[in-house]
Amino acid sequence: MIRLAIAGAAGRMGRALVEVCDQTEGDIRLTVATVLGDDPGVGIDSGILASGVANGVITVADLALYPDEFDVLIDFTQPSATMKHLEVCEEFKKAIVIGTTGLNEEERDRVRASSGQIPIILSPNMSIGVNLCFDLLEKAARVLGNDFDVEIFEAHHRRKKDAPSGTALEMGNIVAGTLGRNFDEVAVYGREGVSEPRDSSTIGFSTMRAGDVVGDHTITFAGQGERVEITHKASSRNTFASGAVRAAEWLALKPAGNYSMKEVLGLSDSE
Repeated sequence: MIRLAIAGAAGRMGRALVEVCDQTEGDIRLTVATVLGDDPGVGIDSGILASGVANGVITVADLALYPDEFDVLIDFTQPSATMKHLEVCEEFKKAIVIGTTGLNEEERDRVRASSGQIPIILSPNMSIGVNLCFDLLEKAARVLGNDFDVEIFEAHHRRKKDAPSGTALEMGNIVAGTLGRNFDEVAVYGREGVSEPRDSSTIGFSTMRAGDVVGDHTITFAGQGERVEITHKASSRNTFASGAVRAAEWLALKPAGNYSMKEVLGLSDSE
């Protein structure tokens, strides 16, 4: 039996993770659920918080006090909290699945360094469909090459803080890497006013924050006389939660290393 800890169990993604885990049949079981120390949900059954159905796992405030009660952690919190949880996992040799977005380069370097000690998956999007799209994007970029302009549109709910989304940035990085471009040099974030004609090497991003949109992403390859679009639309956070729980179950059995959702889903050449 794989014992699962979920960080931020009172948040939107945390509640979705608890609900999905409670409904998952297999060798994984929720044993630890954390919330902030001043959250009104601390000390409450995590199943009640998530779906109104008790699961017997009472929320706690400090993950470090329960190292003997979990094997793998799923973290969709904030960068500062994720870094603290990463330290706990590294100290006690626990696997961690990180879905937190907005990590800066220093924090990402910290994650990569920790993968020498523990098994880690860091992904901007745990959705099975999105990760299939990542694979399709690489193939599309390789076939369409430099003859097509690339634009990426993403939409999320009004409370999302980071923009563009981690998923959109990953899409851009995949295309840039496939085409041999330096992503930081070709990324364009929004356009305004009068400018020169479009540089064919750029990758454009546009963002919408509105309402309760869970997550929409479209990447457009626009050529002369034709356009190719790859789109993913999420209608429920359970989509991401299901992928994360699947990743946690897979990761718990692996040695230390930096793994990807492509490997979890069998899309990697190494699997």
